[in-house]
Amino acid sequence: MNMFRTAILMAFLTGLFIAIGYLIGGQTGMVIAFLFAAGTNLFAYWNSDKMVLRMYRAQEVDEQSAPEFVHLIRRLAENAQIPMPKVYIAENPQPNAFATGRDPQHAAVCATTGLLERLSYEELAGVMAHELAHVKNRDTLIMTITATLAGAISMLANFAFFFGGGNDRRNPLGPLGAILIMIVAPKN
Repeated sequence: MNMFRTAILMAFLTGLFIAIGYLIGGQTGMVIAFLFAAGTNLFAYWNSDKMVLRMYRAQEVDEQSAPEFVHLIRRLAENAQIPMPKVYIAENPQPNAFATGRDPQHAAVCATTGLLERLSYEELAGVMAHELAHVKNRDTLIMTITATLAGAISMLANFAFFFGGGNDRRNPLGPLGAILIMIVAPKN
């Protein structure tokens, strides 16, 4: 079901890209936006997990570098009947954890040092079980693609601001359309 929802989301966002491209640059803008959306969708599907982990500067850990944490993830993955995900730790005082990856076979979980320092073993198990539930239910694909495409929509909003062609007669909404796109686009 989540694969279907992901496909619907990607189709909707592709349509949104095409509409925004048309508002910015007419038919040429529409074609460019379609190509950009198709490229972004492919890139997001294959690389969004790596981008999120890089953004957090997460380091992969194993049983030698973080034995208790990796053992906990292994036990939780076995209980959830999913493959063992890659395990990462991000050096950050903010308590946070997340799961990423396009499917359970390509999943990764990450916890910050702030989370590892603040929680008891049982509390950490609860947080990481929650993250592994995202992996099992394939929520991670839709979350990472959404984040990647939100960034792409923000980029389109910036294009609209700088290249929106407020005096361009092919843009039916003129400067109002560019402002609308900037308001609707998500903020980074």
